[in-house]
Amino acid sequence: MKKTISESDRKNAKLRAKKLSRLLFGRTTIVILAVILQIYFLLFASVRYLHEYSELTYEFVRLLSAIAVIHIINEDTNTSFKLVWVVPILIAPVFGTILYFYVNVQIETKHTRKRLASINKQFSAMVKQNNAALMDLSNESNGEVGLAKYLYLTGGFPVFEGDACQYFPMGKDKFAEMRRQLERAEKFIFLEYFIISDGEMWSSILDILKRKVSEGVEVRLLYDGMNSLVSLPYDFSKKMAKYGIKARPFNQIRPVFSTIQNNRDHRKILIVDGNTAFTGGINLADEYINKLDRFGVWKDTAVMVKGHSVKSFTLMFLKMWHEAMKKDIVPYTDLDKFYYNVDCDNPYSIYDWDNSLLYTGGFLIPYADNPFSKERIGKRVYIDILNRACKYVHIMTPYLILDDEMMAALRYCCSRGVETTIIMPHIPDKKYAYYLARTYYADLISRGVHIYEYQPGFVHAKIFVSDDRRATVGSINLDYRSLYLHFEDGLYLYQNESVQKIEEDFKETLGQCLEITLDDCKNYSKIKSFIGGTLKLFAPLM
Repeated sequence: MKKTISESDRKNAKLRAKKLSRLLFGRTTIVILAVILQIYFLLFASVRYLHEYSELTYEFVRLLSAIAVIHIINEDTNTSFKLVWVVPILIAPVFGTILYFYVNVQIETKHTRKRLASINKQFSAMVKQNNAALMDLSNESNGEVGLAKYLYLTGGFPVFEGDACQYFPMGKDKFAEMRRQLERAEKFIFLEYFIISDGEMWSSILDILKRKVSEGVEVRLLYDGMNSLVSLPYDFSKKMAKYGIKARPFNQIRPVFSTIQNNRDHRKILIVDGNTAFTGGINLADEYINKLDRFGVWKDTAVMVKGHSVKSFTLMFLKMWHEAMKKDIVPYTDLDKFYYNVDCDNPYSIYDWDNSLLYTGGFLIPYADNPFSKERIGKRVYIDILNRACKYVHIMTPYLILDDEMMAALRYCCSRGVETTIIMPHIPDKKYAYYLARTYYADLISRGVHIYEYQPGFVHAKIFVSDDRRATVGSINLDYRSLYLHFEDGLYLYQNESVQKIEEDFKETLGQCLEITLDDCKNYSKIKSFIGGTLKLFAPLM
C-alpha cells in the first residue's frame, strides 16, 4: 500500500534538505576546514618541528607545563575549568601547553572585554534604583532585598514594582501575542535572538517588520553569528537592509581559530516601543511553535512584561547592539530616542489589546549575564532560589551539566527537606548532552531530588519556581555554556501573580512526565553511561 506523504512532512523534509545543503556546500564547510587547518599548523606542525630538537624541547616544555599548571591552579575560576586544562597538559605536555598559552593570549578577547567595560560604564550612570520600590521589597522580605541589591550592585539591574507580566506556557502562545504586539509598534522594535530560521514563524514576523518599517518604525535585529553557519545566509544583514531593517550579527563566525567564537549571544529578547518586552527560551524557528516536528512536542516558555522594567531590557539590547558594531561609544541619540523619551507610565490596561489578563503587583527584576564579567549572575540567581526555598523548588531545563557548586546547592536544598523536582526532556536534541546529563541522575536522586522526563518530546524551557512566591524565566540553561560562556538574560519575579501561572504550568507538565528512579539508573545502558562518563571530563566545554 502506497504511503501518503503529508504536506507537513514534505515541508519538514524540504527545510531539512535546505539546511543540509547549506551545511555541506556553503560557507560552513569552508569555515570548519579553515579552523581545522589552523589547529593543525598551530599544534601538530609545531610539535613535529620541535621534535627535531627533542632534548632541548623536552626540558623547555617541562618548564612551560609547570608554569601553566601553577598558573591554572591559582586562577580565580571554576575547578572544572581548571581540570579541562590541567589534564591535557599532563597527558600531552607539548600539545596542551601550546594550546593553553595560545588561548590565553587572545587579543580579540581582550579587546571585547575592554569594549564591553566601556559600554557598561556609560550606561551605569543612567541606571537608578527606585528607593521606594526597594523599601517596599524590604518590608516584604529581607532575603529578596539581598538578591535585589546583588543584581543592582554587580550588574546594574534595579528592581521594579507594580509592572505587569504575562506567562506563556508554549511557544505558539507567545508567538500569537508577539505578533499582536508587533502590530501595535509606533516608534521602534528591537529583536535579539540566538536562532533565526526560515519557516512560517520567521516569515510571518518578517512580513510585519517590513510593513512597520514602511510606516516609519525603526527596526533593529541582532542575531547570533552562529546562524550564518546553518540557518541563515552569510549576507543576511544586507538582505534585511533592503527592507529597511537594521540587522547585525553578534560575533560573526569567521574562518579563524579564536576563543571569542565560543561566546555566543544566547538571549531571546523582543522590545516594542520601550514599554513592552518578551523573553524566555523561544527562538524564531518553527520547531519552537510546533510547526516543525524535530523531537516530538517542543515544550518552551516565555514571559511578556509591560512598564518601567522594560527599560532594563532596552539597555541590555543597546549594549549588545553597540558591541556587535565594535564600537565602545554609545551615541546619545540612541539613549535619547530609546530610553529617555519612552513613556512607561501608562503602557497597558489591566486587560491588554486582546483581553489577555496581565498580572500586576509584586516585583520584577530583568537581569542579564556577561561571560566577560567575573560575576556569574544567572548562576547566582538559581543558587539563591535553591538556598532560600522553604517548601519546594521546581525546575525545567533542557540540559543538566553541573559544576560542583550547583550540585552542592541542589543537595543542600533537599537536605533541608525542600521538595526539589527537575523536568528534563525524554527526547533530547543532542544525544551527547543527554548521555552526560544522565551521569548526574543517580547522585541527585539518591540525595532526594526528583527527576522526571517529559514523555511527549523535548523540554527547552528554562524556569525555576519556588514556594508560590518567586520564579525566574529566561534563556539560561543548567549547563556550563549558559552559566559561564554565553550572553544570557532572564526575568526574576517575586509576588507577581504570574508566579502562580508558572507553577500551574509546571504541575500540568509534570502530569505528562515519567519519574526516573534509581533502578532506572542502574539499568541504563552501560555503553551510554561510559560515553557520558568520558564526556564529563570535557563538560565545561559543552
